[in-house]
Amino acid sequence: MTENPIHKVKDMSFYRKIKQKIFFLFRLDNKPVIKVYNGFGNAGKIMVLGHVLKLSPMPRKTYRQNIFINLFSMLRLFMVVPFSNAKISIEWEGNTYEAKASEDGFFNYEILVDLVPKEGWHPVLVRLREEKYALENIQQFGSVYIPYASKHAFISDIDDTFLISHSSFLRRRLVALFSKNAHTRKVFEGVVNHYQLLASGNQNTNGSPFFYVSGSEWNLYDFIVEFTRINELPNGIFLLSRLKTVTQLWKSGQTDLMTKFTRIVRIIETFPHLHFVLLGDDSQKDSEIYLSVASHFPQKISAVYIRAVGNSLSEKTQKIIEQIELLGVNCCYFKHSSEAVIHSRTIGLI
Repeated sequence: MTENPIHKVKDMSFYRKIKQKIFFLFRLDNKPVIKVYNGFGNAGKIMVLGHVLKLSPMPRKTYRQNIFINLFSMLRLFMVVPFSNAKISIEWEGNTYEAKASEDGFFNYEILVDLVPKEGWHPVLVRLREEKYALENIQQFGSVYIPYASKHAFISDIDDTFLISHSSFLRRRLVALFSKNAHTRKVFEGVVNHYQLLASGNQNTNGSPFFYVSGSEWNLYDFIVEFTRINELPNGIFLLSRLKTVTQLWKSGQTDLMTKFTRIVRIIETFPHLHFVLLGDDSQKDSEIYLSVASHFPQKISAVYIRAVGNSLSEKTQKIIEQIELLGVNCCYFKHSSEAVIHSRTIGLI
């Protein structure tokens, strides 16, 4: 006896409804979504960054001090399925550029510009160009930043540099990550004041550019942006690490020395007219990475700041700091941000 096609269609329809209810229950979107991150550029080119995802968490709208809600909300950020090799188009200043996402759904597209863009933030539009979704008009706006005239730019780590994360201790790191949210996580005392002073140093009314380069994965982009906003840290460009899935949670926040170094080099080479200040901490590999950066660009690095996260200054980190100083770079290895502020005033950054 052959199966009735009508019954088959009804079964499939019932299956879809159940599937949609499950996705809604977990606050997941099972339709393609484009996420566009803050991009950056100079007089000759711009970089547009983002992900195309087949499955992604819906944006969080409320923040409650409930450990179970926070745990669930954070787990959702890792419930992702990339749209591998997705075809996209990028619309910038009246021109359209065809591009393609990578295997993990990430796109990092460089556009060579004919006219010098004005300083400040510019809108960019990314559209999905897959035929299957042609009628759905899936698109997302983003922003590209062209720095104003400035002497310095700042490149900062995130975890345990300004966001208290306990990066050296797996259990404590995961507890902090999954039990709190962007509104309840804490910054180190005095760090916001230091960063605000750096951003507006020497009466720079438009603000000096800030780049946040971290081992944290792109899953946490919205969380980090909200955290910096609510704590009034300088707005800037975020360059994070490869997207992770739920099965890779235990690796969250681990720094890849070479990829972080590469991202920093890319920023420095994009802005040859700027001098850079590097900010990090001694909980992982920041001092080693910054030594490598200063060795490659000794004339481009004005200062290095390393926060001592433990109870005392690390002898190993202190030796690395001394090597950086031998390159002619100002260094400050500090416990409290007030020490960093004094140092910044001393060398004329603020």
